[in-house]
Amino acid sequence: MRSHRETLTIETPSRRAFLNITDRVQAAVAASGIREGLCLVNAMHITASVFIKVIGE
Repeated sequence: MRSHRETLTIETPSRRAFLNITDRVQAAVAASGIREGLCLVNAMHITASVFIKVIGE
């Protein structure tokens, strides 16, 4: 089983912000060369969150 790990560092313009990181995650998945599987997006800070919005199917 292949795996790939990439760290995205994101700085916000203010203390609280909503940022769309979809393009960055898609680029990381494409760069991995892995075509099938799961993608885990994890906020590695106690005060950070990741929201997932599903649009259509």
